[in-house]
Amino acid sequence: MNSLTGKNVSFDNCYLHVELFDGRIISSPMTWYPELQRSTVEQISHFAFICDNTGVEWSDIDFHLSIESMLIGASKASAA
Repeated sequence: MNSLTGKNVSFDNCYLHVELFDGRIISSPMTWYPELQRSTVEQISHFAFICDNTGVEWSDIDFHLSIESMLIGASKASAA
């Protein structure tokens, strides 16, 4: 199993959190995802894992996010 496989998604006003099967939690700022920021709590709560749990889909808003991209985005933001 890929080490970047998602187990659960949660969020608060500031961060999107993805819990991985290996116990880690990846968090990234909600400001990175304007589509999610513009959505209702109900829409964001309705997600599904895709691609063998390596991505997340919010079908109500037609938005997809790979877990790997959360890490790549974090490294780009810290390099700036």
